[in-house]
Amino acid sequence: MSKMIYILNGPNLNLLGKRQPEIYGSDTLEDVDKTCAALAQEAGFTTRFLQSNHEGQIVDWIHEARENGAGIIINPAAFTHYSIAILDALNTFDGPVIEVHISQVHKRESFRHTSYVSMRADAVMAGFGVHGYALALRHMVHILD
Repeated sequence: MSKMIYILNGPNLNLLGKRQPEIYGSDTLEDVDKTCAALAQEAGFTTRFLQSNHEGQIVDWIHEARENGAGIIINPAAFTHYSIAILDALNTFDGPVIEVHISQVHKRESFRHTSYVSMRADAVMAGFGVHGYALALRHMVHILD
């Protein structure tokens, strides 16, 4: 079995640490990547940490994970609320899927309360800030070990 965990990030997360720090904090996506890579290595796993502002690219990475990944952690960002394409791609993946949101989406606008990704996710982390990625990774390692 592959020991690789895919960590996929959707639109605007490339601006993490710069965009709305009052909601998303000051850590950058690069900071999150480094933290996750170190945690995974300690547990004997590797990560493939990716971000795209394009829905089709995320679908392609999910397809890649079908062949190379043991699990997927995904912060689909705005795609959460309307991407049936990402849901369909996740439904083709046999391993565990954990959905992550930096903010507590249920305290925000009502349109953010709906998640297509949650229909496939085995667990959801929301409102833990960027620490939610580390929590999700620890849980993924627990599931896979």
